[in-house]
Amino acid sequence: MFNTKIFGAYLSRLRKNADMTQSELAYKLSLTRQAISKYETGDSFPDISILIEISKIFEITIDDLINSGNPTKGETRIIKNIFSDKDDNLIKINDIVNLAPLIKPSVLGTFSTKLSEEGIDISHIVSLVQYLNDNDLYQLLSSVEYSALNEELLEKIIAFLNTSSKEAIVRKIIEGESDWRLLKIIIPYIEDMTEQLEAAFVDGALPKEARDMINDYWINKNRK
Repeated sequence: MFNTKIFGAYLSRLRKNADMTQSELAYKLSLTRQAISKYETGDSFPDISILIEISKIFEITIDDLINSGNPTKGETRIIKNIFSDKDDNLIKINDIVNLAPLIKPSVLGTFSTKLSEEGIDISHIVSLVQYLNDNDLYQLLSSVEYSALNEELLEKIIAFLNTSSKEAIVRKIIEGESDWRLLKIIIPYIEDMTEQLEAAFVDGALPKEARDMINDYWINKNRK
């Protein structure tokens, strides 16, 4: 797995071997000294455009920079494809999950279509939810297999979802692809979907117990 600490130590060594201060490197990259410090401690990772400039300043290859972080072969492929703006059918979901914290949402989103086509698992979405933008997250949620969705997983992602993504989950519950008991977790976040749920009750898509659960929620909320 790509190690930002090792990458940062390598960057620090490059800078010191060039007899350059953090402030001087920051000036060359149009950044702050604090940004360089975070790179070197591994608390942050440079954007792709910054990596290109770093390679130019220290006259090393992009491969040298990438490999300094000890990436897996799959992670190396992803990073190189980001540089070359190419698609790669050999890229694996686990490698994308590992690199997600280091990649901009707009770049990470370019992998969304591929992930949805491969049948991404709901547990992977839990790992990616805080890094994907709303549209890409909705795309994945619309194509994901919901049989493995449980209360624990839903609790981890629900606060990150926009209205469209929450509606996608509710639709899956109404259609029977996911357990209706998950409404217990999602009800506080979908108060504006009362009409859709009522229609589901009338159509028999949801059991009486689900209606009782929702009624109990509103009773308890009004009491408070």
